[in-house]
Amino acid sequence: MVKSIIYTLTALALCVGVFIGVEIYLHKQFEQFGDALETLYRKIENEEANREDGYAVREMWANKKSKLHIFLPHNDISYVDYWLNEACGLIYEGNYQLALCKIEVLRDVAKNLPDSYSLKLENIF
Repeated sequence: MVKSIIYTLTALALCVGVFIGVEIYLHKQFEQFGDALETLYRKIENEEANREDGYAVREMWANKKSKLHIFLPHNDISYVDYWLNEACGLIYEGNYQLALCKIEVLRDVAKNLPDSYSLKLENIF
């Protein structure tokens, strides 16, 4: 009986450790993505952005999303893809005002999406 309690507590501790590790990883990835979006936002705001800037952020996201598919639902990742592709197209066309709107949505998503998968009471129940 003592062994089964020890095994159960060990398994529980390992699960909590994995959940905390995933949470730290997700926050780090989205913090880096958010920083890139912030830089792109400032360039768009000053009308200095070009398609290479948008493509650089999109390439960064492509590298991150290949690993994030393990932890996040595909719908959330495709949501980011959609808004990022829209913004890149608008930057390419030189429509900076609409591109700002798209990047604003992406900034909010990058800030809030990791919290949706955090180990919090409201996410458990």
